[in-house]
Amino acid sequence: MLVTMKDILDKASAGNYAVAAPNLWTELDARAVIDAAEELRAPLILDIAYPANPDLFLLGQIACYFAKRATVPVAVNLDHGGEKKQILEAFRAGFTSVMIDRSACPFEQNVREVREIVELAHALGISVEAELGHVGMADQYESDGEAALTEPEMAAEFIRQTGVDCLAVAVGTAHGAYPKGMKPKLDFKRLAAIKAKTGNFPLVMHGSSGTDNELLRQACRQGINKVNIANDLCQAATKAAKTADLEGNHAYDFSAVIYEAVKAKMKEMIVIYGSQGKAE
Repeated sequence: MLVTMKDILDKASAGNYAVAAPNLWTELDARAVIDAAEELRAPLILDIAYPANPDLFLLGQIACYFAKRATVPVAVNLDHGGEKKQILEAFRAGFTSVMIDRSACPFEQNVREVREIVELAHALGISVEAELGHVGMADQYESDGEAALTEPEMAAEFIRQTGVDCLAVAVGTAHGAYPKGMKPKLDFKRLAAIKAKTGNFPLVMHGSSGTDNELLRQACRQGINKVNIANDLCQAATKAAKTADLEGNHAYDFSAVIYEAVKAKMKEMIVIYGSQGKAE
């Protein structure tokens, strides 16, 4: 069933678990992750990013099609919305949630531009995610340091001024693949402070790929309610394609190999996030 992200995340925050938010690129991805969620009876959020998906309208409609037919709650969310025209295109395509990312801007500008989108989206019954602090890139992890981590007091004020429905926070993860041998370090003290200061508000983790499973499990128990995942799914698919026998007529099995790999990885992460059985 197609629902808003707010519907899903308010329950997750109250229930102290997190919901998987896999990035989509194709119809195959949508089938794999929704099938995984249905088998584990877990809610799901389908993230679609631009410019990774230049035709937001087409993939958005495909995602909404599958979400409506799912037997578990599924939201369709624009990930890292940049220009206003992308957000309006997501509205037109039927997305039930959007992220407006102004995390690289000064606080006042971030508030002002996010609030504008919140007013538009809420008038249409659409949820809004924003980001405070800045989740950078994994290959710049050491140089970024702690400078862009989210401040708890500012998070509470940001939520009050903007009216967003969930907030992506920077607590030690980064987007993409980390350099070999490097692992992210999560600031659980900061996460706990943000959760407390914001009154148990739904919080989002970006850049989860590459993080140790036990750290993810702990983060989901201590306040994270939506976990974005992309690179780990891509790595699972890539590894499966490399190791499968796709020679000769076995090449026709390529799509099935990718589907099974993405589905298996999604099921693994749903259990770690704690959302198994939460769709009942």
